[in-house]
Amino acid sequence: MTEILVVYYSRYGATESLAREICSGVDAVPGAFSRLRTVPPVSSVAEATETDVPASGPPYANNEDLLECAGMLIGSPTRFGNMAAPLKYFLDGTGNEWLGGALSGKPAGVFTSTSSLHGGQESTLLSMALPLLHHGMLLVGLPFTEADLATTTTGGTPYGASHVTFNRDNDKLSKEEENLARAHGKRVAEIALKLDQAD
Repeated sequence: MTEILVVYYSRYGATESLAREICSGVDAVPGAFSRLRTVPPVSSVAEATETDVPASGPPYANNEDLLECAGMLIGSPTRFGNMAAPLKYFLDGTGNEWLGGALSGKPAGVFTSTSSLHGGQESTLLSMALPLLHHGMLLVGLPFTEADLATTTTGGTPYGASHVTFNRDNDKLSKEEENLARAHGKRVAEIALKLDQAD
């Protein structure tokens, strides 16, 4: 089986909702399955620590997850046009995996959520893509052959799946957002399978 790691940080549930739809897309591909992980919040107080296991939801990601995956999608809410600090903190701790080439040649995707239509979705997606490029990963976006990209009035970009919460419940995805998130997961999984078969 080809395992795709889906790592996200979510404060109010919107990014988690996208992550779960992405996992559905991965799991719809025969021979592939998703591994859903989150990252803990960071604190401005140096003494604050999180327990090793979250109170609810998926487990926290660790560097072992990176070694075991055949592909990866990472997601974060937008913070001033950039990824949130908790996801950046996790990625900053992957230096050994970078040195060892653990992710090199594996497909990757990025996804985000914002509270407003022009809240910096695309710049956030690009900010998450940069460390993946340094790891040597193969970036996978969403092509315009996905019809929902042309019709969405909410989230969705060629850079990756996205969600806009403006005037809606945080974690309530539109139909187009759900479809595009599933398509993104499916696309990364299919490419990972092809790469595995080529080895």
